[in-house]
Amino acid sequence: MNTMGSTSGVVYVHSSPSAVCPHVEWAISGVLGSRVDLRWAAQPAAPGQLRAECAWTGEAGAGSDLAAALMAWPMLRFEVTEDPSPGVDGERFCFAPVLGLWRSRTSANGDIVVTEDHLRELAAASRGGESFAHHLDGLLGKAWDDALEPFRRAGDGAPVSWLHRVG
Repeated sequence: MNTMGSTSGVVYVHSSPSAVCPHVEWAISGVLGSRVDLRWAAQPAAPGQLRAECAWTGEAGAGSDLAAALMAWPMLRFEVTEDPSPGVDGERFCFAPVLGLWRSRTSANGDIVVTEDHLRELAAASRGGESFAHHLDGLLGKAWDDALEPFRRAGDGAPVSWLHRVG
């Protein structure tokens, strides 16, 4: 774990089978070092599935650890954000079944950061406007946004739990 300082973020579990929910809580608890008791609600976008979200605080890099812990259940749909902290970029992780994990750095306002090296690679690999747009969509995580958007909207107004890393 990176010890560069404290940061915060949010874990959005967009859909989980009820039998997996306690395991999700244990995984988050293990990363943050304190007991997690999420408030689960029905996920209207996936009947029979549950959703929960929680704000967290912890050491820089905890977002990556949270995403890695949640990937143990490939049927989950989730997102983890980590806010920027001194000397450390923010990050966003999105996971959807079939697509797997997408990860990107984020700016202070939450925008996805695409570096000049990524843009140079993109320009060199693209064979025209349509190819460029397709590759840019990949860098921006469009497939994950498309897959998760119905689950995000279903959670508007949902309660948020606050979690803090111990230690």
